[in-house]
Amino acid sequence: MQFLKYFFYLVSNWNIAIAWHIIRNEMRGEKKYGINTTGADDLNHLEKKGIDVSHATIYMPASYDLLEIFFTEIKLQSFHHFLDIGCGKARAMCVAASYEIKKISGIELSKELYNAAQENIAVSKEKYPSTQFQIYNNDAFYFDIEDDVDCIFMFNPFDETIMSGVMENIETSLENNLRNMTIIYINPLQKQVLLYWGYEEIFHFQQKQYLEGSVFVKLK
Repeated sequence: MQFLKYFFYLVSNWNIAIAWHIIRNEMRGEKKYGINTTGADDLNHLEKKGIDVSHATIYMPASYDLLEIFFTEIKLQSFHHFLDIGCGKARAMCVAASYEIKKISGIELSKELYNAAQENIAVSKEKYPSTQFQIYNNDAFYFDIEDDVDCIFMFNPFDETIMSGVMENIETSLENNLRNMTIIYINPLQKQVLLYWGYEEIFHFQQKQYLEGSVFVKLK
């Protein structure tokens, strides 16, 4: 029922071809990684609690095939600390763990999604006990990026206003500890902000309409 509901949501927002492609990957990925991350959230429940979501986008997880393509392309296992900004139910974090990266963090504004992420992370912790996981229920605009983060993942979590603030936080972290930074940006609607901050787009992939992403790098 969960997959069927999500399928019709995708059809109504995109088209049947994209919906079928994504659902096939949903069923495969949820089984492969043993997690429960399928579905969408319009975040209206946050607005009812007085939390400003005017700059946020709805929650949808990145398609499993896109995650695997991008993580393989950049050789994720070569990085030290992976951070998912707007991590939702922690799908990208759990997939990243399978690439044997040793430190994985996530930040999520919604308490409900944060709680779901904790459950999924618990599954990955059992599979990958040597991986260090950390997740924060916080606003990305005010979040301090740890000084050892060298790979950041985003699935179009917010608009240009919040993206600009997040990029300033990343720059502050780089000033504290000069290092290379790689950003995987799925559905990169605000990529002009990354280009403004001196990032170079080194890889772009797209299959079907809307299923796309880019890798950006800034060298020290």
